Amino acid sequence: MNETAAAVSVVGIGADGWAGLPDVAREVLRAAEVLVGGERQLALLPGECAGQRVTWPSPLRPAVPGLLAAHAGRRTAVLASGDPMFYGIGRALGEVLGAGALHVLPHPSSVSYAAARLGWPLEDVEVVTLVGRPAGNLAAALHEGRRILVLSAGAATPAEVAGLLREQGFGPSRMRVLEQLGGESELVREGTAESWSRAPGDPLNVVAVECRRAPDALRLALTPGLPDDAYEHDGQLTKRPVRAATLAALAPAPGELLWDVGGGSGSVAIEWMRAHRSCRAVAVERDPARAERIGRNAASLGVPTLRVVRGEAPGALAGLPAPDAVFVGGGLTAPGVLDACWAALPQGGRLVANAVTLESESLLADWYRRHGGELLRLATAHASPVGGFTSWRQAMPVTQWAVTKTH
Repeated sequence: MNETAAAVSVVGIGADGWAGLPDVAREVLRAAEVLVGGERQLALLPGECAGQRVTWPSPLRPAVPGLLAAHAGRRTAVLASGDPMFYGIGRALGEVLGAGALHVLPHPSSVSYAAARLGWPLEDVEVVTLVGRPAGNLAAALHEGRRILVLSAGAATPAEVAGLLREQGFGPSRMRVLEQLGGESELVREGTAESWSRAPGDPLNVVAVECRRAPDALRLALTPGLPDDAYEHDGQLTKRPVRAATLAALAPAPGELLWDVGGGSGSVAIEWMRAHRSCRAVAVERDPARAERIGRNAASLGVPTLRVVRGEAPGALAGLPAPDAVFVGGGLTAPGVLDACWAALPQGGRLVANAVTLESESLLADWYRRHGGELLRLATAHASPVGGFTSWRQAMPVTQWAVTKTH
């Protein structure tokens, strides 16, 4: 894109500062009337960059529209760490101005530098950012043998990562902290999560993790139907076989939003979000203790951004963003619950409801008669000891209604 046609130039800069910039980026920064960035980034520019220097306020994201408006009509250059479009300020600027108003000049990202130093093919690496995000997001990426690059929020992040790895049963994992990548002060510190006791180092760092699970740690798969032991619960838990069938019927896809009505322990919403990092969910639960438990389970299982709404449906559903799918696991017979869920679904949205009582089963049979879909009876039995022998112990059968809204 022609830089003269762009309202804002976005220039990626690394730890090597001005020396590491190509000529085209230097010319943009010299010509800018306004230079916007963090204090560290602005300090990397020489005096020949004579534009007005504006430091981002904190919190940054809400300030973007106002700051851009204040300097509208002036040649503005925004400094970004590394590649502005990779977990950088480029996204926020694009959302405010539109992609066509940006002239982006990327620099190698810290992830590219880290992969080069470690000899890791980037296509085989999971990248998790903890910049402005809870550390619990890392938990969903932990699998034996996987390589992860963690974008740090600051000097304290490596110790936080080590603590989370220990909590999740990945204490034997190898950790390397790569500081000031691409700069003259580049440094690598190494250890394991279980023995990590290093003092905080440079705030500009990336944490490389080679995942090793402890022998006694619970193994969590990518498929729906995590072990029941993975959840803290009081008995209100959609059991593993039924949960797997429920997630299959809900059919999560990237970017979609689920309402989990009558959340219980949050297992369905949590496994919906674990299906893809962009999947979102709202768990609605009327019991305060269970609502808090959902939050703890979500953080432990790597989806701490699960939204928990304390309240009783259908009233608690008012004002929620429109769902792509709805699961009703509790409160089916409460007046208006199914009606409200059905009304909120767009065309093509899915609804899945599970019932264990005759009353709720009768309600689902009526909705099935009116709207079609698929009605299933799910029955499971577990082998358990009977004296000195083994027999089957039958679980309560579950009636499941799954339907796609066609009009």
